[in-house]
Amino acid sequence: MSVLNLFYYWTDEVLFWGLLALRAWAVVDCALRKAAAFPAVDKLTKPAWLAILVFSGALGTLIQPSLGPISLISVVVASVYLADVRPAVREISGGKGW
Repeated sequence: MSVLNLFYYWTDEVLFWGLLALRAWAVVDCALRKAAAFPAVDKLTKPAWLAILVFSGALGTLIQPSLGPISLISVVVASVYLADVRPAVREISGGKGW
């Protein structure tokens, strides 16, 4: 049983740090993008996305660090930004964040 507990512990650790890195990547990327590019591609404004990403990331990391519903919702928010908003804003701003 000890091996199984160790496996669960390390799986939890890897998932925690991986999901934290995903959330941090979304926040940093959003912070580096030009604010004018967000409305140009019919997305929420940059401050709105930053607030959503920071708030959901803080809740997902601090309130429920394991794979609970709040944590998974914050990962979905970061994934939506990275998969939908980031490519559109990046295309308008020429690929550079600054």
